[in-house]
Amino acid sequence: MPVRRRKGMAVEAFQDYWLTRHPEVVLKLDGLQRYVQNHPLPGGYTKRELPVDGVAETWWPDTETMKRNASSPVWAELVADEEKFLDRSSLQLLLVEEHVMKDEPVAEDGFKIIEIVNRLPRLSVDRFQDHWENVHGPLGASIPNVRRYIQNHARLSAYMGGREPECDGYAMVWFNSMDDMRTSPESAAYKTTVADEANFIDGKRLDFVIVKEHVIK
Repeated sequence: MPVRRRKGMAVEAFQDYWLTRHPEVVLKLDGLQRYVQNHPLPGGYTKRELPVDGVAETWWPDTETMKRNASSPVWAELVADEEKFLDRSSLQLLLVEEHVMKDEPVAEDGFKIIEIVNRLPRLSVDRFQDHWENVHGPLGASIPNVRRYIQNHARLSAYMGGREPECDGYAMVWFNSMDDMRTSPESAAYKTTVADEANFIDGKRLDFVIVKEHVIK
C-alpha cells in the first residue's frame, strides 16, 4: 500500500513516527503474518517530487482474516494513529499475488527499487500478467547485479465489475549497493529487459522510488 505523509509534516518526522510509533498498533492486528515498511531514501526528495512517501506491505493467510480486522476495536485505534502522520485520503489498498523471480542474499546495507507498473491500455489483464511473469520476469532476473526481484500482481478481484485499480502491480528489485544499481545499465541483460518494457508496460505512467526496507515482523 503506497502512503503519503500528512500535509506540512517533515519527511524526517514522518519516517520516524511511522517506524518507531505506528508499528505498536499495526502489530495488534489479528492474523498479521509479516509487516514491512519501505522508506524512500532522503536524497530522492532533493531531485524531484516522489510519487509516494513510502510503501507498506502486509502479508495475511487469507483475505477474510484481513477483512475481519476492519470491524475490531484495533481498527479504530489504527485509523486514529494513521491520522497523526498520514494523508489517509490518498491511501490505496491493493491486494496482490507475489511472484518471486530471483531470491539471493542482499547486503545488510542494501536497498531496493519499487516500480509502480501499469499495463498498456490495449492489453487485457491476463495478457499483461502473463507477459510480465513469463517473458519479462526471466529477463529481469538475468541482470547480474540484481539480488532479488519480486513481482506483485494485482489480484483479479481488483478488476471485477469493470473497476480499475490505481496500478496493475509493483516490481521490487534489490541491490547490494548504489554502485551496483548505477552500473546495471551497462549489462546486455539490462538493455534487453528495458527494451521489453515497451511490449506490455505503459511507459508514460511508469514511476519508481528508491527505498530502504524495514522488516517490522
